[in-house]
Amino acid sequence: MTNEIHLVIITGMSGAGKTVAMQSFEDLGYFCIDNMPPSLLPKLWDLVRESGKLSKIALVMDLRSRAFYDEIVRMLNDVAVHGMMNAQVLFLDASDEELVSRYKETRRAHPLARNGRVMEGIQRERTLLAPIRQAAQLVIDTTKLSPRKLREEIFHNYETEEVHVFHIDLMSFGFKYGLPIDADIVMDVRFLPNPYYLPELRELTGKDQSVYDYVMNQPQTEEFYERFIGLLKTIVPGYKKEGKSNLTIAIGCTGGQHRSVAIVRRIAKALGDMYPVNVTHRDIEKRKESANRS
Repeated sequence: MTNEIHLVIITGMSGAGKTVAMQSFEDLGYFCIDNMPPSLLPKLWDLVRESGKLSKIALVMDLRSRAFYDEIVRMLNDVAVHGMMNAQVLFLDASDEELVSRYKETRRAHPLARNGRVMEGIQRERTLLAPIRQAAQLVIDTTKLSPRKLREEIFHNYETEEVHVFHIDLMSFGFKYGLPIDADIVMDVRFLPNPYYLPELRELTGKDQSVYDYVMNQPQTEEFYERFIGLLKTIVPGYKKEGKSNLTIAIGCTGGQHRSVAIVRRIAKALGDMYPVNVTHRDIEKRKESANRS
């Protein structure tokens, strides 16, 4: 295998934010596995080596016993000796007071104190995890971190230039086929002149230059576009700052064939200079499909 494999083991105190951490690594493009017993790790390495397709792996592990700790230490030593991958341990911690507060909010029992006080479980777990905390390459104290701030901290430490976490999904659609349920922003452009009523443009789509030019050459289109793109450039940074990994913007016309497709093309070109943009024309072929069925 020529590509280096990056392995991050996410561990730490129960209630310190491992679930949020795993979700953040998923957004960074890591293949994530939750609660894998260390005894299964050799089989995982075999699969990784054979496939040659996984380059970033994150494992969430609850090291609640000395046996687990010993296994993970042996595994990391093997990785280092054989040069199989670049392995790091991320340890998430929080103050005893904050952990107690989080357990009270969720009304869950601590895994090491099923029939006792939460504080007893926390103290026992802290003692068990002390060696792995000391050996961790990165320790994040989440006592005063919101989930969004923890996510930002992980991105700051593990995001690479090759990974663009935030991206925009631009979609054209036809209102006659229903609203897209996953859209964050929906804009209706049915007020624009419709190329459908021109026989020479009816069977074409917004991907065709003649349709695109017809839509864009309308005075109301230019006024609308300038106002709408200005709005998007103002609000999109706010969505990114709030920790969203993607923003879905849906532009709709009657059938999703002409006006919405043309507008999406122009917006994609403008926003593509600032953000990664994916374009989908959901209903562009629906009318042709309906005609063929009839």
